[in-house]
Amino acid sequence: MSSLIADAEAEVARLWAGQRDGAHDHGHLNRVWANCQMIMMDEAPVDAEALQVAVIFHDAINLPKNAPNRSSAAALSAAHAAQWLGVRGWPLSRIAIVVHAIEAHSFSAGIPPQSGEARILQDADRLEALGAIGLARMFAVAGQMGGQLFDPSDPMALHRPLDDKAFALDHLKTKLFPIAQTMQTRTGRAIAAERAEWMASFRTRLLSEIE
Repeated sequence: MSSLIADAEAEVARLWAGQRDGAHDHGHLNRVWANCQMIMMDEAPVDAEALQVAVIFHDAINLPKNAPNRSSAAALSAAHAAQWLGVRGWPLSRIAIVVHAIEAHSFSAGIPPQSGEARILQDADRLEALGAIGLARMFAVAGQMGGQLFDPSDPMALHRPLDDKAFALDHLKTKLFPIAQTMQTRTGRAIAAERAEWMASFRTRLLSEIE
């Protein structure tokens, strides 16, 4: 590990000091970087160091899910990364790579990725919302926000509007299954499809146990 990467991780640890968020922790950063490394093998060469820095800082400013300015979290994280890298003498061209990758990774910001680094980071981060880890994070966040696991009278929302703030299971339809359709890379699409299928199987099993 280079000294820059170690220092970047230390900076994010400082920003997260005292924060308890199982969906956004050091393990999340490690998994996103592992996803990036898998995706990179089938993509055109990118600035790997800039991509790793973007991974480390992509959730540096971690606002609560219900914060009114939640959609600004990626922009704030990118600005912090830019300032941090600028102090260390990084050229503006490389800082721009990091900034765009961080800003474009956000689902709520709706910024289309325009670089290889941004496409890879967006896919790598969104894979964290899918599969077993995606379900674990989904239920963890629902618990933090005081939501129920599912609507016991209508778990599939057949006779009511979807409400993923009230019921965690609704989040599969409102966001997670659609995320699988937004992947930018071939590897990302393949992994997302497999994980989405597994989540659908989990939902089927859950329904069989509660009905």
